[in-house]
This record gives sequence, structure tokens and C-alpha cells, in this order.
Amino acid sequence: MLGDKISPVLLVSLFSITTLSLASLKLPSFFSDHMVLQREEKIRVWGLASPGEKISVELGGNKAETKANAQGHWQVELPKMKAGGPYELKVKGEKEKIVLKDVYIGDVWIASGQSNMWWPVSESLNAEQEIASANYPLIRLLQVPAKWSRKPEWDIECKWEVCSPETVKGFSAVAYFFARELYKQLNIPLGIIHSSVGGTPAEAWTSEMTLRSNPELKHLLELWSKYDEQLKKWNEEKEKAKKEGKPEPQPPTAPFGIGWDWAEFWRPANLFNAMIAPFTRFPLKGAIWYQGESNVGRAKEYSILFPAMIVDWRKHWGIGDFPFLFVQLANFMQVHPEPTESGWAELREAQTAALKLPNTGMAVAIDIGDANDIHPKNKQDVGKRLALNALAVAYGKKVEYSGPVFQKMVIEGNKIRLYFTHTDGGLVCKGEKLKGFAIAGEDKKFRWAEGKIEGDTVVVWNNEIAHPVAVRYAWADNPECNLYNKAGLPAVPFRTDIPDYMK
Repeated sequence: MLGDKISPVLLVSLFSITTLSLASLKLPSFFSDHMVLQREEKIRVWGLASPGEKISVELGGNKAETKANAQGHWQVELPKMKAGGPYELKVKGEKEKIVLKDVYIGDVWIASGQSNMWWPVSESLNAEQEIASANYPLIRLLQVPAKWSRKPEWDIECKWEVCSPETVKGFSAVAYFFARELYKQLNIPLGIIHSSVGGTPAEAWTSEMTLRSNPELKHLLELWSKYDEQLKKWNEEKEKAKKEGKPEPQPPTAPFGIGWDWAEFWRPANLFNAMIAPFTRFPLKGAIWYQGESNVGRAKEYSILFPAMIVDWRKHWGIGDFPFLFVQLANFMQVHPEPTESGWAELREAQTAALKLPNTGMAVAIDIGDANDIHPKNKQDVGKRLALNALAVAYGKKVEYSGPVFQKMVIEGNKIRLYFTHTDGGLVCKGEKLKGFAIAGEDKKFRWAEGKIEGDTVVVWNNEIAHPVAVRYAWADNPECNLYNKAGLPAVPFRTDIPDYMK
């Protein structure tokens, strides 16, 4: 039979080609009633039809026409529009017509990452009250299902919904609170595309093209190629055991200790292919991102991977360096009595390094985590801090959006003076005395430091260290730290003994 000689992947491809050749008029699923289209960007509309079929698209008095190509694909561009609505989006073929209602022009943001982005409103602080008050008809929510794919997809099944108590409860809390803050400030229609999967690494959200072309990242693909070889051998041994009536052998463990049943959600590019690629023709205002827990322990790699992913997304969208805002990992796990090394602190440092890219912003969450829960319930402040970044980075508002950021240090005898940006009129200690600073002498052994705020600087010292060489702040999985600026935003964790790979 045909199926005995052709792989399942090839069969799927053949089926897709056949489907396209017989296609009726079709739009991606996320072109639906209640959608938001990006203002001040050319509006792209695309879909499937019979090869050669004439297609016309109309929105708000603007009209465009085209023909489907030999594979049945078509796309048009409509002129830029200002925020407003509601409109009807009319798509007409030679035999069929699609009319989408309650369509608005506004700003569209995509929210992605892992479980702290996925975490729903229903499981967050004051959930009952937050859900009951979620009546924002001009905020529109698009929930993308968790799926993976070995190849880039053009569609994924999801539809827009109007923000209400019924629709918000299962939606991303960070994404919703972010949208709510922006809406209060901007008063324009806002669309939020939520596309995240808990427990997933950044490489799964990055395209294969980018991973393969980067000499320092292609090893991730090679790791999985070796796993595929082991998987093939396991399948052969499984079939042999079945024929011989023997117990089935244990499946191989995927890279990084992931079980085979979850492996495809970790495989490089798989989540990009299924959950990001379908939207790359859909213009947007920017992206928010909360991820990193699954890459802890690989900070050096992440310092390359994360910026590469941001650049990768921007290339695929093709609308310039759109704002990309992200959350730094919150404090988590036990508090250590003495200064120590920390994989979580190293990952936070790698996240901070991505701020070197243009139009980026970082929401610091070092003070709103939970020692006993990797999913802290306070998602309201995370959303607010992301929104502050958006107001500054994406909308050019003159607001303080970051806590104090270490700028430089100067050794003054047995003390070190630390200089900061983003002081917002002055540094603030929340508490009786500064906590979280550690200082090291020439032996590179860190000890807790005394600290004193002097204007926009902090002077730190330890009387047992005569010749200090380095300082660290909030350098732990779950640091006790209390340096803020007058805007009430926490200082960004840092170390002055930065490794070469981070410079």
C-alpha cells in the first residue's frame, strides 16, 4: 500500500497540497470577529482559495484585489489606518464571501514565554475581584493553543474574544494586567495574542534558521539530532521486543533530561513553528516575554540565545525593531545566610544583557517572587512594570520605567562607590539599612557589605576588607535586597566582576 512506502510526514505534505488545490475561500483562524488590527501599519490579509481565483478585500472604505497563486495562496495589503472601529472586514472570492464583524484598529501585542506568562488570572492575587471587574470591551484576547510542529505553519486554530469576566479568567494574568494598564493610559483598542507553554526553553521559540546559522547555537540542533538517532534505535528495539514477546525497552531521555513524551515541546524551533510563525505576517506593536526558568544553568548560552531570538522574531515580522519587553526572573527558593554563587542570578544577568538591543525593556521582579512557589501570584505588579516599559519604549512617554541600573564603580580606599542610572530623582532604601550588597577583596571571596546612599550613588564596604575589588548586589536565587528609586522600582541585580562572555 501507499502508506507502507511513504513516511507519515510526506503523507501529511501530500494531503496539504491536495487540500490547497481544492481549497474554498479561507482565512487563518485568527482572522475572526472581534479582532484587532495594528494601527499605523499596512494591514495584511491573507488566506487560501482555488488557484487563480480572484479575491477582493475591503475594510473601512479601503479595498484591494489579487489572485490566488498556483498553490492557492493569496495576500493583499490595505493602507494604514488610525485607531478606531468597529468595522467589517469583507473578503470576497468568485463564489464565496467572508464577513468579519466588530473589527477594531488599535495596538496588537504578542505575549509569550513559559508558565509564568501562561499563569491565568483565576490563579492570581485577588482573582475573584479581578475577574468580576474585567469589563473592558475594547481589550480583545486571543488564546493560542499549546502546539508544536517540525515545520513553520501558516495557521493555528484560535479566535478573538472580547475581554469580560467570562473570557479573562483562563487568560494569561501578566498579559491581561499589562493590557489593562496600557488601556487606562492610551484609551485605544488593544489586542493581546497570548502564545506561551509552561516549562519550555527559549530555543523552542527560536526559528531553526537562526539556530542553524549561529555557530554558538547550532549545537542545540545537533543534540537533538543525536536524540533522534537514539529514538530510531529505540523504535527498532521496541518492535523487536514486541515480536519476541519481551518487555518494551525504556525510551531514551531527550536532551536536558526531558522525557520523550514532552520532548517535542522542548525541541528547538518547534514552538516557533506552531505558535509564532502563523502570526509573523500579522503586524503588531510589540512583544512581551516571561521566560528563563527552563534555561537556568545555561546562562552563557542564554546570553547569546535570547538576543538571537529577539532579532529572529523581528526579522520574521519584517516591520523593524519593534519593542520587545521582558520580565527578569523573580526571586525564588531559600534565602542563603552568606553570599553564594547562583544559577538564577547568572540567568538574570544574561537577561539584562539583552537590553543592549534597541527598543528593549525589562521588568524587574526580584522583590515580588515567592520563595516556595516558582509561580508567584502577584502578576499585577509584573503587568504594571511591563506597561511602564511599554509607555517609555513603545510610546515615548516620559515615565520612569526601570529601577536603578548599575553604571560604574570607583574604588575609594577600603570602600567602593557605585554609580547608577534610572535613579528617578534619588535612591531609596526600603528598610532601616541597605541589604543585598556583598563585597570582595583580592581573594575574590564575597562577604556582606555595609552600604550608604549618597545622592545617586551607593558606598559599600566591609571593615575586614582593606582592598576591595568587586561588588555584587542581589546576587542569589532569592536575595534579600531593598534598593529602589523614588518611582518605587527595585534596582536591577548585578555584579561588577562580570565574566568575559558577558562583556
